[in-house]
Amino acid sequence: MSDLPRGTVTLLFTDIEASTALVQRLGESYAEVLVDHRRLVRGAAEGAGGVEIECRADELFIAFPSARDAVSAAVEAQRALLDHPWPAEVDLRVRMGLHTGEPIVRDDAYLGVDVHRAARICSAGHGGQILLSQTTHDLVADGDLGIEELGEHELRGLPGRERIYQLVVPGLAAEFPPLRVDVSESSVGDFTFQARAAPPDAAAAPPADTDGRVRVVLADDAALLRQGLARLLEEAGFEIVAQSGTAEDLLRHVAMHRPDVAVVDIRMPPTQTDEGLRAAETIRERFPDVGVLVLSQYVEPAYALQLLSESAEGVGYLLKDRVSDLDEFAAAVRRVAEGGSALDPSVVQMLVGRRRKADPLDELTPREREVLELMAEGRSNQAIAERLFVTLRAVEKHVTSIFSKLRLPPSAEDHRRVLAVLASLRS
Repeated sequence: MSDLPRGTVTLLFTDIEASTALVQRLGESYAEVLVDHRRLVRGAAEGAGGVEIECRADELFIAFPSARDAVSAAVEAQRALLDHPWPAEVDLRVRMGLHTGEPIVRDDAYLGVDVHRAARICSAGHGGQILLSQTTHDLVADGDLGIEELGEHELRGLPGRERIYQLVVPGLAAEFPPLRVDVSESSVGDFTFQARAAPPDAAAAPPADTDGRVRVVLADDAALLRQGLARLLEEAGFEIVAQSGTAEDLLRHVAMHRPDVAVVDIRMPPTQTDEGLRAAETIRERFPDVGVLVLSQYVEPAYALQLLSESAEGVGYLLKDRVSDLDEFAAAVRRVAEGGSALDPSVVQMLVGRRRKADPLDELTPREREVLELMAEGRSNQAIAERLFVTLRAVEKHVTSIFSKLRLPPSAEDHRRVLAVLASLRS
């Protein structure tokens, strides 16, 4: 791309809010809406000297040599989208985020923290909103623009805190919900296990995001299954921020959106073996704040152990059959998003059933092994008591005994629960 702006540039990210729901509602006619959306945004950008860097589904990434031109393009794009005669059933809202920096240029592409910062600012916004980073604000604030400060916020996966601003433009919406950033902003980057652990009743706990919905990226090369999962999760109150058909696309979406959880098919193109699993491991390594729930057609204990090799925190492994029980599936997705675990009972039983000589798990009673298996599924003490038809106090005694027999060091109970689960799976 010979005309790629270099040096100090302003990056604009845009994407359609709730696009998955729009696709499902409009069906094939969504394609026309998407084409019109792209035409309007591109027209505003080109008129201000913008260069399109990338276009994926409902997202656009555009660069500008001038911060003022970038802001003008964003405003004109929002006005064009608002004035366009959309069909009556279309409520199209596009969020936009701008950041000015000096991104690395390699092979006619932008790389580096500045790109991620711009993308994260965009994903923090709401449909119709235009957000600015501190650097972009400083370059345009001396004009006649209406600008509202929204405070300092942690952007997941990025160092420091970013002061974010909103453009207030006559004729455009000005009132929006709180930014879509981490609730526990003061502790981001310095999480203890307790801060990320699943709450006592994970199935009923509120999602981690500020608008009450858990943000999900879905990855499955079977489009019909992927769309079906998206619909089920949206009906259960989740927000699907992106869908992917390949492992490579999944990693791009996770880097751009920083969802609360990625739901990943274990077998993906091109070989249909373990591409999804390897992508899940990459997500755990590069984006530790993103939970990962892997779906598998068959029980594959070796893959489950590989996924759990470092920690059971914020990870899940379920058979696809479990999706049919929407309540259980939704509870599992929430647990993983909140830092808990969700392991398929079939996998747990197979793994716990394996024995080694001099295994400390041999000291557990049959009832204690039942309790440990349910712990491995991510269930709280109360949920275990209800499943086994015993009192909460009885479960607490069993858990204490399990910790003792497995010789786990004194620490927070949530941490010891994870150690106990790992001990059972590694044995």
